[in-house]
Amino acid sequence: MSKHRPTIADIARRAGVSKVAVSYALNDRPGVSPATRASIKAIAQEIGWRPNSAARALTHARADTVGLALSRPARMLGVEPFFMELISGIETELSARGCALLLQVVTDPAQELEMYRRWWGEGRVDGVFLADVRSPDPRIGGIAELGMPAVVIGHPSAAGTLTPVWSDDSAALRDTLTYLAALGHRSVARVAGLPELIHTQLRDRAQREISAGLGLDEPVVVHTDYSGEEGAHATRRLISSATRPTAVIYDNDIMAVAGLSVAQEMGLDVPADLSLVAWDDSQLSRVVRPPLTALSRDIPAYGSHAARTLLAMVADGSAPGFEDAAARLVPRGSTAPPR
Repeated sequence: MSKHRPTIADIARRAGVSKVAVSYALNDRPGVSPATRASIKAIAQEIGWRPNSAARALTHARADTVGLALSRPARMLGVEPFFMELISGIETELSARGCALLLQVVTDPAQELEMYRRWWGEGRVDGVFLADVRSPDPRIGGIAELGMPAVVIGHPSAAGTLTPVWSDDSAALRDTLTYLAALGHRSVARVAGLPELIHTQLRDRAQREISAGLGLDEPVVVHTDYSGEEGAHATRRLISSATRPTAVIYDNDIMAVAGLSVAQEMGLDVPADLSLVAWDDSQLSRVVRPPLTALSRDIPAYGSHAARTLLAMVADGSAPGFEDAAARLVPRGSTAPPR
């Protein structure tokens, strides 16, 4: 009977580390400490581990795959137009280059970072996208340590040393608030997304500053999880308050559609009693009555730009950041002067 050939799993058990850590150490990749690397290599030599010739040939080969892990509830992805359109844009660019997208839904950012480490250590991806950047966000430093090509789909202020692809939300908010102020609105609330997300924080700050500059009331901002249920709940709170706003901006169109339903249910006329504006202009915004005034942008193109930037990094080692066009305001039937 032939003797068992030593494997990476054997080294991992002896060293008390994961197989991914062993792969990092044996392939001289970042991601493990010098002491751990030395210990793993010593164990490999001691037990007589030798790399498989086919695996060694593949060590520096491209996977022709890039990764995206999302810490969002899986049920939300099926109804969230933004991510579906973003992914369609990424896929369009990747498929034209013979590259694939590895997509994984995870429970939290820590699991997302671990997923990226595993993919990179196992050679399953050539690079990754980071979305929903938080404050603070350990993924930024963790990915930078690995030396993995990565594109942050978010503002440069939160990207650290990684390459960002972003659009200017403050410009879109300025156009919207200026338009509502011209109609005569002075009290403009917002139903926003998750408060820990950088783009939510940037929108919050921009709304306060722009509202003050236009002489509008201090804005009331209600943070939610982007779902229709929470959008509806936030709308009920706003329009039931003693100081009801005359206009509400929603951070996505699912919440805006839910808000429209709540306003009509509570006997308000949209737009005479309450004007509504939706961020992201999917088909949802256009099929309801009245159709929603929306901040429209080409989200598939946004995804394509992110994919193009990441593929350039994989091919050339680096790529400049890319600022996409800001969302533009498309007035429809859900906004009018307040009565």
